[in-house]
Amino acid sequence: MARQEIDVRATTPASAQTVYALLTDGSTWPDWSPLGSFELAQPGAEGGESVGAVRVFRTGRVRSQEQIVELVPAERFSYVLRKGLPLRDYRADVELSRLPAGTEIRWHSTFTGKLPGTGPLYRRQLERFIRRTVDGLAQYAARREA
Repeated sequence: MARQEIDVRATTPASAQTVYALLTDGSTWPDWSPLGSFELAQPGAEGGESVGAVRVFRTGRVRSQEQIVELVPAERFSYVLRKGLPLRDYRADVELSRLPAGTEIRWHSTFTGKLPGTGPLYRRQLERFIRRTVDGLAQYAARREA
């Protein structure tokens, strides 16, 4: 099965610190993404939404469970999918790059489909979802700082 890759970018006038704070606070995700609700299922090793934390997001009937695997303040937020979608080895790395007038957000995801031939279908669907998520994050962060 072929590995799928999604790479979506957006810029925002907001600082990397503001964008990072939104990424690490799951309760804000329904405000700026297509996700319907958030629940912290298990705190991370250092409490709250630290590395190891398990977060549950719901959108309609879809329930996904994600685990935070890497945090670099104001630079990188990474998570893996544990349950919820028919994907294997899903990992997302959200990289924040400081610009002279704000921040570039790069959301890079990789995965394989659980069933042969499904990877490209899920890539197209997830790419649209992630595009809406990244654009929403960029806009929300800008409004938050305004």
